[in-house]
Amino acid sequence: MINPSANGWIDKYFVEQTNIHDLTSINNLSIYKEIRETGFIYGHIIGINSKPTIDISQWKSEEVSKIALLNVLYDIYCYSTKETTPKIFIKKTVSFYEAMNPKGFALFDKIMTGSQSTKLESIIDERVQTNKDIISKNFSHIVTNALLFVDVLAFHQYLIKGHIPEKYLKRIEEIIMSVVSLSLKVKTNNSAYDDLLIKLFEASVRYSKFSKINVQNLESLPLHHFTNDFEKYYLFDLASLAMWDNGKTENEELFFLSKLGEAMDLEDAFINDSIALTNTFIELHQKEIPYFNYSNPVKHFYDQTTQNVEMLIKRNKKRLTKEISESKELMLLLKKSTQQDLDSDEKKKVKKQLLDICKSIPSLTIFLLPGGSLLLPILVKFIPKLLPSAFNENLED
Repeated sequence: MINPSANGWIDKYFVEQTNIHDLTSINNLSIYKEIRETGFIYGHIIGINSKPTIDISQWKSEEVSKIALLNVLYDIYCYSTKETTPKIFIKKTVSFYEAMNPKGFALFDKIMTGSQSTKLESIIDERVQTNKDIISKNFSHIVTNALLFVDVLAFHQYLIKGHIPEKYLKRIEEIIMSVVSLSLKVKTNNSAYDDLLIKLFEASVRYSKFSKINVQNLESLPLHHFTNDFEKYYLFDLASLAMWDNGKTENEELFFLSKLGEAMDLEDAFINDSIALTNTFIELHQKEIPYFNYSNPVKHFYDQTTQNVEMLIKRNKKRLTKEISESKELMLLLKKSTQQDLDSDEKKKVKKQLLDICKSIPSLTIFLLPGGSLLLPILVKFIPKLLPSAFNENLED
């Protein structure tokens, strides 16, 4: 099992994901569709396109994003170069990120030592994070970069041309923000999510400023800069995403999308698929996508915290169960709590002993941080699921 938060996860990935690429039966459209199905294009990843399948159910969103970014970069590398050697891929990817190093981006000053894999781990860890200053001011619970596919587009250019075209990153970000902004202007019914979508993208850009985007119509979009299929597919999918409104697309919106697709020489089949698939994806996953749930940020923060703690507990299930089982007094108190309320002294003992146990498990030291004791009710909530059913008399026949 890969642990994306521990050193060495890239090497572990390539140990587990061996001989996974069939380069004889894929093309631009098929590989893009495979990436889109994972949610990577939409900024909400629901799976990793890999063989054997990677279980992401116990990972935090940024951990999923790290593996997904590495996986997609490797897919594009294998497809573009017809080469599958991990060592060469890792070296090439580090060189690519060094070439795209933006002004003021000090990450590379910190990671000049260590192996190529270690360098790439540090780079990817940085890339999946959004602009933290913007996020902290707007919606701090959303931390994953929604425009990770921009890295993939630039990497594809790098592999084809041997360098990143001048101002490519700035231009692609500006055209993305222009397409999204123009799509929202055309949209018949503005929704409560439109501003949040803009904020999410604004927090994800690194080379441009959304405040400078001022496109009034389709004709003024500088689409001539982008002729690659991947670029066209991505721009159109983002327009479909911006147009989303509870699965309904009005005639004026359909006309705009049709004209946008025509301007980029996209086939009607792709245009229709993009609209339909975007609607389906959001309808299926709306409750999980952060910016659709910002109407109640306190509830979302609690839900997100609960999910993260649950993941940590599942990862440490065996050790946590062993530690609790060896604490006879704690077991008796927990067992008693299933039948009656504990008094204040007993509750303090449970709290103290649980914190002592968390000290011995590195991943659970989150409970020892300032305010960490407030998370204990979440830990207690999952304890019955960890211990044998005999622990809880309420479960007896």
